[in-house]
Formats: sequence, structure tokens, C-alpha cells
Amino acid sequence: MGMKHNGLPAAEKAILVGVATREVSLKTLNDHLAELGRLAETAGAEVCAILSQRRPSFDPATLVGAGKVKEIAEAVREHCAEIVIFDEDLSGSQLKRLEKDIPAKILDRSAVILDIFARHAKTAEAKIQVEVAQLQYLLPRLTRAWTHLSRQVGGIGTRGPGETQLEVDRRMVRKRIADLKLKLEKVESIRHAQYSRRENAFHIALVGYTNAGKSTLMNALTSAGVEAVDKLFATLDSTTRKIHISPDKPAVMSDTVGFIRKLPVDLVASFQSTLSVVTQATLVVHVVDASSSDFVDQMETTARVLKELHTEDIPRLTVFNKIDSLTLERLDFLKVHYPQGIYISAARKEGTDVLRRRIEEIYDDARIAHKPSPALQD
Repeated sequence: MGMKHNGLPAAEKAILVGVATREVSLKTLNDHLAELGRLAETAGAEVCAILSQRRPSFDPATLVGAGKVKEIAEAVREHCAEIVIFDEDLSGSQLKRLEKDIPAKILDRSAVILDIFARHAKTAEAKIQVEVAQLQYLLPRLTRAWTHLSRQVGGIGTRGPGETQLEVDRRMVRKRIADLKLKLEKVESIRHAQYSRRENAFHIALVGYTNAGKSTLMNALTSAGVEAVDKLFATLDSTTRKIHISPDKPAVMSDTVGFIRKLPVDLVASFQSTLSVVTQATLVVHVVDASSSDFVDQMETTARVLKELHTEDIPRLTVFNKIDSLTLERLDFLKVHYPQGIYISAARKEGTDVLRRRIEEIYDDARIAHKPSPALQD
């Protein structure tokens, strides 16, 4: 990996690869590859080529078939690419075959997402959760991954435990996972104690696809000072702040980690303790990026995760954010198709008064004690 003139590492050149099967249309594949490109850029790569293919089903040996593997290898040489990122998860045997024939580092979507999470993890809890997910991802790929990573200087896909545990065997990795899970259980017990102190509080959980604007909305409503930037997975830890719906109606609001399609199962599992703020909520506010051309699929992804968390009985509001980026015709179209939605621009604080009124209506319906909980502190 080279160096930029300012002394920082140069972005690794990446080629993206996707496959459209019988179940996946070319349009859907293009949407997925566009998102994979954003993931790659968030991880620090520069996308230099995108290769796609239509086939009835995935090739069990290489995912894409021998002919496509040759094409990818040629593209790597042509663009001097250092990474090839597949939009689907690869098995250990597929990785081994692909590495044999393609002169570049081979990663899949899950590896890139895990790398981003490792980069953004700030608190001790988030770091433990990410390391658990990384180790569980690496375990079935251990033979390949260890020799593969030992050849690498660094870069995307090599952050975290891959760099420090190249010599450990499966037994040691399993022991490390068990030890980390014990640490998470202790953190979770502390979190439950915090919940018990908030049991009289009206608790609002912000959820949604990554980069939908949850943190910006939280800042607009609570002055929380949460990092709000235009990048994927800026928020990993749930942040809870006090909010006054009206002068005599105190509540708490939690920002949560964003969701994304094909989120690694191990990552969802290890972030259960963080996501438990959603299951403890009195109200779930689903924030949608109305400016995204793919917002329907993003809404469905969020709805699936909420279903997995068993939140069906919790009242829910759908908030369409970033309306300042829409044409009037587009906004009218959304309002016709989603009449129960609330339409806002969190960045400009447009429509947030309407959202406050709707929250207040649900607050009153909940018939909870209006006396502030001892946990409601700035």
C-alpha cells in the first residue's frame, strides 16, 4: 500500500463483484453494488471497477464461475487493484480458490462491514462486540485467514484480531470468544440496572437504516452533541439523553446503531445488548432517508430487524427525513403513499414540531407517571 503526499496511507484500489441470480434483478444488484461502493469508500478504499454477472445460481466453488474469475484477475492487473470485494458472503473454500487465481486480497461484504465497525468502535463495549463478531466470522475461515493475513501489510479487512492473533489456533479463538462474551454479560447486567432506574421514564428509541439521519434528529430534539456526519455507521453505541416533550413531560431518547442489508449475523448477535435499548422503549421512531432511491428496501430491512427484536407491541412512528433534498412532486408522492408518516428535515429542524406533537400524543396515551426518574439527568 503506497503513501499519499501528506504522509497518510493511500486508499487501496478495489474492484467490486456482484451476481444477479433468479431471485435478484439487475436493478436490485446495481443498488446493492452502489451501497457496497459506499461501504468500501467508508472503509478507506477507492473503487476502480465494478463487475457484475447474471447466472441461475451461485457457483459453489467460486461464486462466479471459472470464466468470471479469469475476467476478475485480468481487471485486477489492468487497474493495479489491491482488493476484490464480493457482495455475497464467501465460504473458506471459495476464498481459498479465488485467492489462488486472483492476484489481490479477496474480501466479502461482511468483512468490509466488520472492518468499518472495528474502525468506528470507540467505547469498551463496542470494541468487545466487534471483536466477538470478527472472531466468529474468522473461525470457519481460520486456516485461510491466518496465512492470508500474514502476507498483508495492513489495510481493509485486517484491523482488529486478525493482526494480533495470527498464531493462535481454533481452541484459543473459541476461548477468547467465550471470555469476551462473559465481559459482555457483565456490561449487560449494568445496562439492565440502568433500565430499572428508568422504568418510570417514557423512553424513545431512534432506529433506521445507516445514514438515515438518526443522530442529526437526536441533536435537533435534545442538543445531545452526537456525532452526525454523512458516512455509514458513524454511531455504534446507543446514546441516551434527556428530552422534554413539553415543560412538564420529561422523557429519554436513545440513538442506536444503524441497520444495513446483509448485516453479518455474528454482528447482529454481538450487538444484542446495545440493541436491547429498542426492546425496552416505550416508543420506537423509525427514521427513513426520504432522499434515497432505495428507501423502500431500507425500510423493509429495518422492519425485519425490528421483528427479530420482537418489538411488534411497541408503538411506532415512521419519520421521513431529509425532505429538503426532495422536489415538491416527490414529497407529495410520499405523502399520498405514506399518509401516516411524519415529514421532516432534521438538519434544518423543519417538521420537528409536528413530530414533538405526535410524540406528546403517544406520551399522554401511555398514561405513565410524569414525575422524572432519578436517571433523567443531563
